This record gives sequence, C-alpha cells and structure tokens, in this order.
Amino acid sequence: MHSPITPCLWMDLEAEEAAAFYTALFPNSRITETTHYNEAGRRPAGTVMTVAFELDGRPFVALNGGTQFTFSEAISFQVPCDTPEELDRYWEALGEGGRHGPCGWVKDRFGVSWQVFPRRLIELLRDVDAETGERVTEALLKMGKIDLEALERAATAPASA
Repeated sequence: MHSPITPCLWMDLEAEEAAAFYTALFPNSRITETTHYNEAGRRPAGTVMTVAFELDGRPFVALNGGTQFTFSEAISFQVPCDTPEELDRYWEALGEGGRHGPCGWVKDRFGVSWQVFPRRLIELLRDVDAETGERVTEALLKMGKIDLEALERAATAPASA
C-alpha cells in the first residue's frame, strides 16, 4: 500500500539510531533507504542525511537536520495494544532512556511522544452509557501506564447513588 503522507522526524544526528530502534521494536518494520550529505550539504559530506523506514508497514523518514527544531507532545504516535504483555513491552521499551507520562504517554529517548494504550480503552470510552465512560476517564486520569483491569473494574462499577 502506498501512503500519500510520510511523517518526517527531524533530529540532530540520531536518525540511524532512531530508525534502528523503532524497526527492531515494531513488527513488520524495516529500514528502506539511507541517504548521505554531499559536499553541498549542511553537514560534512558522508554524514547520514535521511533514513527511510517502515513501522508496521507505514512509511517514515528520519532526517539529521540539526538542533534548530525539537519534538513536542503536540504530535504523537498512538500504539494500540491487544494484550497486557504487548502494552508492557512498548511502554518499557519506548520509555527506556526517555520519560513515562500520564495516561499512557511516553516520550522516548529521541524526544518523540507515543501514546501506548489497550485497544479496549476506545470501546470503554465509547460505551453507550455515558456514566461508564466518565468512570473509565476518571480512572484513566490517575494512571501512568494504563491498567486495563482497573479500567474494566471502573466500567462495571455500580453507578453512584
């Protein structure tokens, strides 16, 4: 499948390291191309300029562009997980050398933000009973790494009198 949109991750000099980390972490992932600066470039000739890669079949590019731009949480990548083990794996791996945040948010060691959550969370929040969604949201807001069992308990808790 060809995607008309490819996220480009602007980094200082970490494009190769980041692409290798991400492609090792996510299934169905690979590095597809590496380009280098030439004599006319902004970096010494031969320095890696871009690394094109796929994460679970989706295209990305990492660019060694310099320090003038950095990442913020205004852009993040969502990682819906099917099992607690999968959630634990991504939460720990992405947070190593980075920072764990609230509600399943993780900032990795490259400064990229990720939302690691159980896929079931979306169903719980969309429950036809508005009070169920409110209880789930209240429980979620108290979490760092998301605990699906605790969310399920919140969803089935008796309604307040």
